[in-house]
Amino acid sequence: MPVDFSGLKSLQTAAKDRHILDLFAADDARAQSFSATSDGLLFDYSKTNIDADQKAALIGLLDTAGVAGKRDAMFSGDKINDTEGRAVLHTALRNLDGDDIFVDGAGVMDGVRRTLARMDDFADRVRRGEITSFSGAAFQDVVNIGIGGSDLGPVMAYEALKPYIDGPRCHFVSNVDGAHIHDVLRGLNPLTTLVIVASKTFTTIETMTNAETAKKWLLASTGEEGISHHFAALSTARDKTATFGIDPDLVFGFEDWVGGRYSVWGPIGLPLMIAIGPQNFAKFLRGAQSMDVHFKTAPWDENLPALLALTGIWHNQICGHATRAVLPYEQRLVRLPAYLQQLEMESNGKRVSMDGEDLPFNSGPVVWGEPGTNGQHAFYQLIHQGTRVIPCEFMVARYGHEKGLEHQHELLVSNCLAQSEALLRGRSLDEARAIMSAKGVEGDELERQARHRVFPGNRPTTTLAYDLLTPYVLGQIIALYEHRVFVEGVILGINSFDQWGVELGKELAVALQPVVAGTQDGAGKDGSTLNLVKFLQV
Repeated sequence: MPVDFSGLKSLQTAAKDRHILDLFAADDARAQSFSATSDGLLFDYSKTNIDADQKAALIGLLDTAGVAGKRDAMFSGDKINDTEGRAVLHTALRNLDGDDIFVDGAGVMDGVRRTLARMDDFADRVRRGEITSFSGAAFQDVVNIGIGGSDLGPVMAYEALKPYIDGPRCHFVSNVDGAHIHDVLRGLNPLTTLVIVASKTFTTIETMTNAETAKKWLLASTGEEGISHHFAALSTARDKTATFGIDPDLVFGFEDWVGGRYSVWGPIGLPLMIAIGPQNFAKFLRGAQSMDVHFKTAPWDENLPALLALTGIWHNQICGHATRAVLPYEQRLVRLPAYLQQLEMESNGKRVSMDGEDLPFNSGPVVWGEPGTNGQHAFYQLIHQGTRVIPCEFMVARYGHEKGLEHQHELLVSNCLAQSEALLRGRSLDEARAIMSAKGVEGDELERQARHRVFPGNRPTTTLAYDLLTPYVLGQIIALYEHRVFVEGVILGINSFDQWGVELGKELAVALQPVVAGTQDGAGKDGSTLNLVKFLQV
């Protein structure tokens, strides 16, 4: 049953005209009281309009919704994904030295560790040139073919951890648009390229279409006998991978209790492991495990996933802000906003509660973003002076990896902090008038020009700060957001672990393909679709 937000909405209404700066004026220690830390991460939510009473009421939601019990049920292997009858155990993939976890009475950790050991061995041997191509040459390039969680997680992490890459170059193909695989394969040598096909069922139409294209590309150089040397699969459908021609020893499966958008920790992370090495991949898992322990043990008022979720609930369900901007001041997190789009919008983009009843409020927000400082020269205008309030979530590191460019990192950090300060403070009409008056503008023109330079301010932001973007820290950040999504889902009373909304379009696409190809008529299709088909047919 969804929680009742009426009390929180009353608190928000009573303080809706208050400026966030007033909260700082009333409490010298606000920055400390509205921040929390975990293992080197600092989460600052003091630049929001949440006061002590509202914070207490928000934390009360966690108990009302039974978040602790559902959290424990998730970690214990209970089937909390009840529309599909599945456990939710991506956390088991990084449970490197924890107790066993049971699903239907069977322990899962032995299997998790065996798979991780196989991945370690395979990645290490590829990196050392012991596993070779059909020609006997070491692999220089790896092409990962997947889509959704089988692509967004690995490509995001690969971009984020480029300073740690010392293995073969990785390339990622996801879109069924032939341009994607064409552009990736162009310039690669098929005799030194390993192709990893990531599809749990080995039936995902986009992935398998691209896999067949890659197979034809390789066949031209190696013949049929080369396929078993050049392909690996991340799949549980061993019959289908065998039919494709993939060596059974190069098939890495994962259980149905690992959802696609939560799967980078296991076999779906194999290309990342090949790129950065098993030791750095283990640090990636350790960072996530650290956040798991924090989420399970930290009190709510110090619990980063809970506090991040509660700020999200406050801004979306209570204040009515429909979107959320994720703004990492870290160029290598360029794919993180897209990754979080899937994680949050596929998880919490639902319209009915667990009992199948319509939600009495909006569900998850629209999530979007871009790294700073690029975004400042693109969409920050809307954030600063637009008519809608857009809560912003900044991320920034104390250090950069690049030696000799420390001055550029200082400029990056300064920009990040300046943007959150500007969104907080704004610029009043009187301040704008003074600026224009100093430039010699007078009379009606002074007033007109000044109004263009007013910034409303009082716009909420949070900041996640860390030392350096390492594999460990990236693991922490991803796990933090996973648990944030879980907490929000529990409070909203929805199932964050199914994705039925993905299915209808896929079904209709399969039905439309013969119509587009001209082998079937379009009986039953609407006029617009038929008109577009007619225009687009070759």
